[in-house]
Amino acid sequence: MPIWTLNKDRCALIVVDMQNDFVREGAIMEVKDAKGQIPQIQRLIKCCRELGIPVIYTQQITDAVFCPMEVIGQPWLKEAGMREGTEGIEIIDELKPEPGEHIIRKRRFSAFYQTDLEIILKNIRGMEQPVDTIIVCGTVTNICCESTIRDAFFRDYKVVLGTDVCSAHTPEAQAATIANMDIFGRAMSCDEILGELEQ
Repeated sequence: MPIWTLNKDRCALIVVDMQNDFVREGAIMEVKDAKGQIPQIQRLIKCCRELGIPVIYTQQITDAVFCPMEVIGQPWLKEAGMREGTEGIEIIDELKPEPGEHIIRKRRFSAFYQTDLEIILKNIRGMEQPVDTIIVCGTVTNICCESTIRDAFFRDYKVVLGTDVCSAHTPEAQAATIANMDIFGRAMSCDEILGELEQ
């Protein structure tokens, strides 16, 4: 029995970095499992929209000036990949945001770092029922998803990692983040998330 359950009136969904440079076949940062998860993520987004749960997207933007350590660790990003003004940073067509949905443009792994995410979460549902729970889906599980999850936990949000709607480069990396959720929140399948939200 979890110590807390999902309350649809206090949740927000964060769709992390489901952009062309991570999802499209042959893309510079392709995550092989991301494309196969699109139908499940579509289900989750559809349910959240129908229940009035805010859907928030993130876009990773990289360059050698503003992200020097990321480029050092991934030298293939020195000249290309996730660049401002390119198709690579655009959210994939299958998951396009609807008018009025927020897109967080970030230059670090966490969606909270030097962005408006926290302000949006505090106000998107109004002051009477602020968001207190974040559901995370997208890619890369052990990098941007986990960084965002940890930062949410540090800010006292309840956090859910969608185990079959987040993707990593390796099964080992995926499993490590799922194991860490014993500390930072809950790891739930898409079906489990939908089941609690629709109760």
